[in-house]
Amino acid sequence: MKILVTGGAGFIGSHVVDAYVEAGHKVWVLDNESSGKRTQVNRKARYFKIDIRDTGKLKSIFQQNRFDVVNHHAAQIDVRRSVENPLFDAQVNILGILNILNLCVQYQVKKIIFSSSGGTVYGECSRPAAEDFPEVPLSPYGVAKLASEKYIQAFASLHGLAFTIFRYANVYGPRQDPHGEAGVVAIFSQRLLKSKPTAIYGNGRQTRDFVYVKDVARANLLALKRGNNQILNIGTGKETSVKSLYFLMAKILKIPLKAAYKPARKGELFRSVLKASKAQKVLGWQPRTSLPQGLNETIRYFNQ
Repeated sequence: MKILVTGGAGFIGSHVVDAYVEAGHKVWVLDNESSGKRTQVNRKARYFKIDIRDTGKLKSIFQQNRFDVVNHHAAQIDVRRSVENPLFDAQVNILGILNILNLCVQYQVKKIIFSSSGGTVYGECSRPAAEDFPEVPLSPYGVAKLASEKYIQAFASLHGLAFTIFRYANVYGPRQDPHGEAGVVAIFSQRLLKSKPTAIYGNGRQTRDFVYVKDVARANLLALKRGNNQILNIGTGKETSVKSLYFLMAKILKIPLKAAYKPARKGELFRSVLKASKAQKVLGWQPRTSLPQGLNETIRYFNQ
């Protein structure tokens, strides 16, 4: 297949590109390098440094290459920035997806695969959230992700464009940005390896569903042939508290470094965990990487 991966120089997108290349597909990567790094892009993929808001350059790429599938990972990913500047967030995340969708229709792309966010679309989780769980985004970023899902469904209905929408849990692994707000595993890795004091916000009992990035990439590979017109959670269904995560990583590194507790951050979810049984049924996907195994591989990456 001929596949375009937007945001393919980023943390998750670059792993998706690797999976597609290794499976023998022809891959094009588009990224504006606002958070992605060109050095992370597979050498067998063709690369363009372009912003998804640049309609003219986007159109030229679609016109010249006639893709079978578009995998859309390009996004403004900072929740706090979306709160501070919701207009900018909407320009990138909503107008960006509309640019992509219009070109998919115009140049007869068969399918779009979209990375949404279970952690923000569902809001606070009273239990592991299935795909029919109430959608209660608590930030402009979450609202934009949900709006993008609705636009994709509308284009599918109007134009016959197939789609698979993935609602990710907390993805972690090699190449994650240790300076971002959501990359707690990357942040802990960097701080612990440098024996620097590490902050835990709140009481540390807040829980997340940590899913390894290569398992996520495999879901994107499976979606090339399965999961048409489906919304699917990609997570483990298991909760880990931030405090437990810290102590597990400190144990792996054999560093008896105590965390520093700071006041909870405004708007932070206390509980976020996804039920992923639908992905197993529809795609034949389930996570293969245990948290200790994934943490070991992630720490090894940052140590290098």
